[in-house]
Amino acid sequence: MSAGAIAQTKRLHVEFAAKVTKAHDVVVVGVLQGGKNISLDGVKDLWDKETRAAVVKALKEAGATGKRDQFTRVPSPKGVAAGSVVGVGLGVGKQGSLTAEELRRISGSVARSLTGVRAAATTLHSRDLASVVEGFILGSYSFSAFKSAKTAPAKDALPLAQLDLVATGSGDGKAKSQLKRSIAVAEAVSLARDFVNTPPSHLYPEVFADHAASLATDAGLEVEILDETQLDEGGYGGIYAVGKGSARKPRLVRIAHRGGGEEGKTVALVGKGVTFDTGGISIKPAAGMENMTSDMGGAAAVIATVLLAAKLDLPINVIATVPMAENMPSANATRPGDVITHYGGTTVEVINTDAEGRLILADALGRAAEDNPDYIIDTATLTGAQMVALGTRVPGVMGTDEFRDRVAWLSQEIGENAWAMPMPQELRADLNSKVADLANVTNHRWGGMLSAALFLKEFVANGTPWAHIDVAGPAYNTGGPWGYTGKGGTGVPVRTMLAVLEDVAANG
Repeated sequence: MSAGAIAQTKRLHVEFAAKVTKAHDVVVVGVLQGGKNISLDGVKDLWDKETRAAVVKALKEAGATGKRDQFTRVPSPKGVAAGSVVGVGLGVGKQGSLTAEELRRISGSVARSLTGVRAAATTLHSRDLASVVEGFILGSYSFSAFKSAKTAPAKDALPLAQLDLVATGSGDGKAKSQLKRSIAVAEAVSLARDFVNTPPSHLYPEVFADHAASLATDAGLEVEILDETQLDEGGYGGIYAVGKGSARKPRLVRIAHRGGGEEGKTVALVGKGVTFDTGGISIKPAAGMENMTSDMGGAAAVIATVLLAAKLDLPINVIATVPMAENMPSANATRPGDVITHYGGTTVEVINTDAEGRLILADALGRAAEDNPDYIIDTATLTGAQMVALGTRVPGVMGTDEFRDRVAWLSQEIGENAWAMPMPQELRADLNSKVADLANVTNHRWGGMLSAALFLKEFVANGTPWAHIDVAGPAYNTGGPWGYTGKGGTGVPVRTMLAVLEDVAANG
């Protein structure tokens, strides 16, 4: 793949089917615990009593117990058209005993286990269609665009390509509408993953901006791109200061979905787009620096979310303001001790050039305020302190109290599990500078995630409900796969932001 190209993965194709056929390599069914026995879930209309009994017998003989997350694959007994049956343990309980997130993770784990399966059928969606479809699509995600023929996955090692949802009456109008929405959500998360997983040699500010603009234009959205000259002349001192050390110059992308009209609510989305972060002059340690390909995870999520808002035709105005820069050390790079002037006039002393994300976000927040939004959400892979405080899977949410708590609650409801965090006022004084309005870091390491939020607060329009989502760990999985999450980009917090947009559209 040539430099300056964005890699996009193939998506799992999902649709309804009337029955299981010989075209299906596998049929996936739920297995329930029941003392010494097991039973099948959601298959009453799929097979007759004799066939169900044969499937139960085959699974039980193979060791299936119905225990949660246990997968058992057996050759199909007589009466089952597919090549084999995969029994998925659902534990003890009836309809509704599993949460949507549990079903999402189970489905994702199943999808990851179906390597080499080209077409599968399932009845798991009888539990909850949306979560199962999202789980399967996200669990089947893989990224191998940069592997040559020497190491590319073999045909029989590719992820699941086709999933058919099988159950009587499952293809009615309401179900089809839900399926369409679920596919759109999962594909938006996958798009964010694609952006994050594309290496910095191929994704840098100019390419990132152009590709985002192309997708937005195709979706019929308003698009504006500012280049390095326009940023410098326009007073975007933070974005320009961070990006000027690189030969690949910074950009600011603005994308607007006007679904609410003049009377509708407006939500501003801001995402950090550092396409690679060396730390600048305050250079990072070499170990693990390759993971800084993910430092534009916030921007990726924001772009995917505004495109998703348009695809779902949400009756709300969504305006994305996305600063993009590559943070590199060079003769032109910003130095520790330099003072920059942000969009809007606030001056900042740069103590540490590796605290660059807040510098580009400050400009973007200032610009977003001019749209007079009803709410502002910014998201960023901002601080290592987020992982120290909350681990690698739980985003931290800070901001104005009521909106912060609303965002955190919605995030927990949809399974991204953000947690509300405070902004202690005693930390604010530590951001004072002797030579400028602010310093970009404190002179200690305590409460780093919280003081970063306090810095950003200085650039949020007074009185505007605001939430800052720190996804330093959750946006990029450096560990082993789990649930519907593979290695690399995760797409967090696309689903959180969508939940907030839908909630604002419905409730103001």
